[in-house]
Amino acid sequence: MTREPRWTTGLAVIAAPLLLTGMLLRLPVPFFFPHQLAAAADHPGQVAAAYTCVLAGTLLLCPAVLTLAARVRSRPGFLGAVLVVTGLFARVFHAGFDQAALALARHRGAGFATAFVADAYGDTHLFSYLSFTIMLGWPVLAFAAWRARVLHPVQAVGLVVMAAMPLGVLKGTTALSLVAVAGVAVALVPEGPRLLRTAPRPDFRLVAVAVPAVGLLAYVSTLG
Repeated sequence: MTREPRWTTGLAVIAAPLLLTGMLLRLPVPFFFPHQLAAAADHPGQVAAAYTCVLAGTLLLCPAVLTLAARVRSRPGFLGAVLVVTGLFARVFHAGFDQAALALARHRGAGFATAFVADAYGDTHLFSYLSFTIMLGWPVLAFAAWRARVLHPVQAVGLVVMAAMPLGVLKGTTALSLVAVAGVAVALVPEGPRLLRTAPRPDFRLVAVAVPAVGLLAYVSTLG
């Protein structure tokens, strides 16, 4: 890995688990989708914040996992990274369905949205055949990282625990969800300071230009 990306990857391995704790916002809501949709209609801001934070954390897990795999440098590590990233794509796909269903609950009512989800829930799609990657990738990557002595045994166990995160659309927060987030935090967050310590000093002139530019692009993206 070159030195330049270490700022972004270092921040990603710290921010990803922290953003995943956004699932605490939906902790009082029962697990299954009718309750999630009812909560979206009654408390739209809170539910939207919860799902958005979890989605952002899921996205940031991708560079975090690729950084870990680059340190492992083995075939099992590469296989684990492919499985994990595919599983993360599946979670993002599920999040898109979540967004559509939650919007229906806000605009058309929880009853309409619940009927829609109940009808569409069993539909087959590409990720129906790849759901196994969501669970299998973490143990494979954890084993490879432990064997390569990239992760301490406790960190490797924490990475394995991430496989316990419930999968599918419109899933609420359970004790297993919180254990999974705690595990991935134990596994990844200590890597963040190490990456940041070895990163070159950022060019603050570039940062001063890049931040407003990204903000402008983000705003323009919402216009389409």
